[in-house]
Amino acid sequence: MREPAYTAGWAQRPAGRHPGWPARLGPVCVSAGTIELRKAKLSDAKTWSRIRLRDRRYLEEWEPTVGGAWGDRNSTFAWPPQWSALRALARRGQSLPFVITLNGGLVGQVTVGNVVRGALCSAWIGYWVGRHVTSGGVATAAAALVVDHCFASAGLHRLEATVRPENSASIRVLDKLGFREEGKFLRYLDVAGDWRDHLCYALTVEDVPEGLVSRLRHEGRLSLP
Repeated sequence: MREPAYTAGWAQRPAGRHPGWPARLGPVCVSAGTIELRKAKLSDAKTWSRIRLRDRRYLEEWEPTVGGAWGDRNSTFAWPPQWSALRALARRGQSLPFVITLNGGLVGQVTVGNVVRGALCSAWIGYWVGRHVTSGGVATAAAALVVDHCFASAGLHRLEATVRPENSASIRVLDKLGFREEGKFLRYLDVAGDWRDHLCYALTVEDVPEGLVSRLRHEGRLSLP
């Protein structure tokens, strides 16, 4: 069995590439099945669009307000420019964008964005999964893989997540991962047509010296294949 990607260190990155990218993370196993993370593909368009259109009522409530109709922004034709933009940001070292797969099939995305190096070495993390996998440990395992990757191979020191106080499902994920609540941003982001307050959660490398995957494994929340 190949060594899980989340154990790779800084020195193992390919020469000439940005730290932590490209990468394939996992696998780990949760109650829903086997989770792996990989970079997005142009061929993901059909599956991505099907989930996004089907789960509009579930997803739209928590995502930033942008122009255009939901159907247009999440159609198969909308995926190629999004895929191209994600790839460009990753190649510039500004983002680590992954798709989440469950038993080989795409079920969501987890993205590390606004990567800042130098004295800050921080970024934000965001994620979404299809409604059909919200109770199977998928989001928690995917985020844990990414956090470990960011603190090891990508060389980051701090990750931040912002979430609406009403988004109890996302807050549960952050709580399981050990993110601490650091405050509230008033009228922080335009979501679902209005300026919404957001809670700020954060985690630094010192908080998880053993790694999140290892911690969740010891808690019985996931296992290795």
